[in-house]
Amino acid sequence: MPRYMLDTNMCIYLMKNQPEEVARRFAQCYVGDVVMSSITYAELEYGVAVSADPEKERINLASLVEDIQVIPFDAAAGVAYGPIRQATRDTRQDALDKLIAAHAVALNATVVTNNMKDFAKYPGVLLENWLEPSKGSAAAMPGQNH
Repeated sequence: MPRYMLDTNMCIYLMKNQPEEVARRFAQCYVGDVVMSSITYAELEYGVAVSADPEKERINLASLVEDIQVIPFDAAAGVAYGPIRQATRDTRQDALDKLIAAHAVALNATVVTNNMKDFAKYPGVLLENWLEPSKGSAAAMPGQNH
């Protein structure tokens, strides 16, 4: 079972190898601990399509998904979406963030994002920002990390 689901901004940081703190925190995780939602993957594919250098970004994205499994949005994520959407129906927040949050809730995974404020209003969502000082992140064992 994955421990962390990366938001789009964290995936972009890893693709660009900056800031270094994100790559360091990722390297501390066990293989399989970190995943991305197919919703995030779709956002990244859009980024490749509109990039000034799509060939380079296609290579960067392909490299990222070699290390981070893309998890399909499934029925359990759909069930988790209902309460999240209901709790925020009076606000105009990013619909894709709601879907990513629901996906993470369904997997009991922590959303890793640099947009803590965007996700804080969603019920049941666990959050972590890898740009902030570590508070007991996953320890890596030799041969187990990325």
